[in-house]
Amino acid sequence: MPGERGRKVVATNRRARHDYLIESTYEAGLVLTGTEVKSLRQGRISLSNAHGFISAAEAWLDAVHIPEYTEGAWSNHSPRRPRKLLLHKKQILKIDAQISRRGYALIPLSVYFSDGRAKVELAVAKGRREFDSGRPIGSAKTPVKRNGL
Repeated sequence: MPGERGRKVVATNRRARHDYLIESTYEAGLVLTGTEVKSLRQGRISLSNAHGFISAAEAWLDAVHIPEYTEGAWSNHSPRRPRKLLLHKKQILKIDAQISRRGYALIPLSVYFSDGRAKVELAVAKGRREFDSGRPIGSAKTPVKRNGL
């Protein structure tokens, strides 16, 4: 079988761009077991409520649900275990400084295969309030003032 080329999107977090203001994005590799990769290739993953965190100078992705592989046996994985992210040390330190500010979080935007390797697109984002969820600041139309009204 020849090696895969290009980018194949497995899942996207559509609510992330609605619920958060995206500051910056990063691409990271995922440390997965064999049955997790097989489940991903079937397109079985849920990014809702997922978030990243930094612990002991390592980046982790938590609350990502990858269901057990149906054909797996005793070697199946735990569906909601924390998964390690592969990033450069400078990127980890930069992300840690960004998400340590109040109101900021590390959110996965999408999971995909890039040339056969599982990758995740991460965003450092600030949570929006409910009344902010519409248009971004500056794009709102100004109301027209009428005489006498």
